[in-house]
This record gives sequence, structure tokens and C-alpha cells, in this order.
Amino acid sequence: MKAFVPHSLPLKNLDWTQFVHLIGKANADVARFDGLLQSMQNPVVLLSPLTTQEAVLSSKIEGTQATLEEVLEFEADPKKRTKKYDDIQEILNYRKAMRFSVKELDKKPLCINLLKSIHAILLDSVRGKNRDPGNFRKSQVYIGKPGAGLEAATYIPPEPHRVLDNLSSLEKYINSDEKDVLVQLAIIHAQFEIIHPFLDGNGRMGRILMPLFLYSKKALSSPMLYLSAYFERNRDDYYDRLSGISKENAWEEWIIYFLNAVIEQSQINIKKAKSIHELYDHKKIKIVDLTHSQFAIKTLDFIFSFPIFNSSQFVKKSRIPRASAARILGILERGGVINVAEKGSGKRPTIYTFPKLLSITG
Repeated sequence: MKAFVPHSLPLKNLDWTQFVHLIGKANADVARFDGLLQSMQNPVVLLSPLTTQEAVLSSKIEGTQATLEEVLEFEADPKKRTKKYDDIQEILNYRKAMRFSVKELDKKPLCINLLKSIHAILLDSVRGKNRDPGNFRKSQVYIGKPGAGLEAATYIPPEPHRVLDNLSSLEKYINSDEKDVLVQLAIIHAQFEIIHPFLDGNGRMGRILMPLFLYSKKALSSPMLYLSAYFERNRDDYYDRLSGISKENAWEEWIIYFLNAVIEQSQINIKKAKSIHELYDHKKIKIVDLTHSQFAIKTLDFIFSFPIFNSSQFVKKSRIPRASAARILGILERGGVINVAEKGSGKRPTIYTFPKLLSITG
């Protein structure tokens, strides 16, 4: 098997008739989801657990085993020993890279240099840290079963001296206009994975790229359309459709798969976002009524950002005075808004959970 030479972009002879029936539905569902985001006062706060869940699921596709609750529990008690420490660090890096990217996109276009910066964060001090984080590969790689040699490879990405040219072409395509933005996104994601520009972390990088692209194209007001849950549920099809491009030039089949992913996952995300929004409005009234505190909204925003937290975190991150914070937490526990997961003792703070939010996002 020879190293693959990626198809030139924009694609020529793409048969749009095979998937045109999905384009309207996919765009309508994305627009519905974005309308919901725009109706929220602070979607970044409200949907913070969904951002962490995306990091969990995208990393899970690559082999990590930590769950959303395990990540949140670790953040609430970082000193507690856990066998999944390394997995959790990868997930936290993924979330950190996503947040960094959003800030950067407010200052610069989606470009090759930004991809390198994202990659450096993604592999910082975790598995792959010795795989040249933040730099494009300078050696040949191949994809196949663990331990199998090059002769048994299922796919050989482009030769290293072609990577930069391939990425430059992809960058131009990213910043160009296609007939449809979601079809363009499908092509961009696949082309990135085909180029396989880094020694490690390419799958996660390709999935981070998706909401960032839609945000940069103003198809989303916040870069929060996450598809990793669909790819995880349909993992074999995900890889089969991607490999079909290099084996059989099966772009149409990949685009059909991708648009169906957008439709199904958008509907799931809409349902979750609506539930979270309704929960927020309900708890806003309840927390104000229970606490009669000037810090009620700060408290509300905090527990939606950190559905598992410790009492010290609450004081530090909400910036509520310690005495008021202790009073509020006691009221919320007695009022059934939060539960005690682990009672504190001595210098060890109490750990709380916000179960209603966890039941939606988990």
C-alpha cells in the first residue's frame, strides 16, 4: 500500500443529488439549535457540562475510559487518588483546547497556526506528550491494528513532505465559500483526518475543528454543536465511511453519514439544551425564594458550571463571602437543590452534587 494522495479541494464531480435531500433538514436543525443558544443569557455557563461531555466522548473514541461524573468528581477533589488520572487529564486538556480556540477565533481566522497551538494544549503532559506536540509530523505514519507492521496497514496518510501543502490547501478551503456549509464541514473533517498532520491526536483535533468551523462561518453564535456522541454510538460506521474515501473515493457516502449525524445529534442536543434551560429558569426562582440573597444568581450560575463541587471551590470561584456561602449551601442542601456527596472534616471541604443537571447531561 502506498501513501495516499488527498483529493484536491474543492472536490470535483461531487454528486450532490445523493445527499441534497438531507441538506435542508440538517441546516434547519442546526438553526433551531443556534436559535436556542441565542435565547440563553449565557449559553457557555448553561451548557458547560455539555462541553465537558463532548471532551469525554471525543476522547473515548480514542480509548479513554473516564466518564463525565469521574471528570467532575476529580475537579471537585483533585487530591483524591484515581486510577483514571491520565484519562481525566486528556479530557481536561481537550476542554482547555476548545476554550482556548474560541478566544483565539475572536482575534484571528481559523488557520494552520491555530491548529498547532490547539494541538500543543491537547497533548500537554499527557499520553502523546513525546509525539512532538504543536508541530506537524516529519515522519511517515500508518493506521492499522496495534502491533501490526506497515505491510498490514489499513491506511497510509500522505508522505510528511506533503503535509504542509495539503494543510495549506485545506486552510484555503476552510476560508472559502461552498454551496452548503455543512457539506463543507463534512469535507473539511474528513480531509483533516486523511492528511493526518500530527503524530498523535488527529482524531480529537478533527472533532475540535467542527464547532470551531461553524462558529467561524457564523453558522453558530456559540461553538457548541457537538457530534462526538453520534460518532461514538456509530464508531464502526464512522471509520468505515472515512476509510471509504481513500479506498473508493466514496465522498458521497461519507457526506450522507455526516449529515445524518448532524440531524440526529442536533435533535438530541436541542432536547438537552431545552431541558437545561428549563431547569435553569426553575432553579432561578427556587434559589431566589429559598435564599433571599443578593448572591442567588451567582450561586445559580456556579452550580450549572460545576454540578459537582466542593465548598472551598464555591467560595473561591463564585466570590461570595465565606459566611454567606456557607449559609447558602446549607439552605440549598435542606431545600433539595444540591446533595452532599462527601461530608467534609477538618481541612477537607464538603463535596456537593447538583443531581438534576447531572441526570440531563450524563
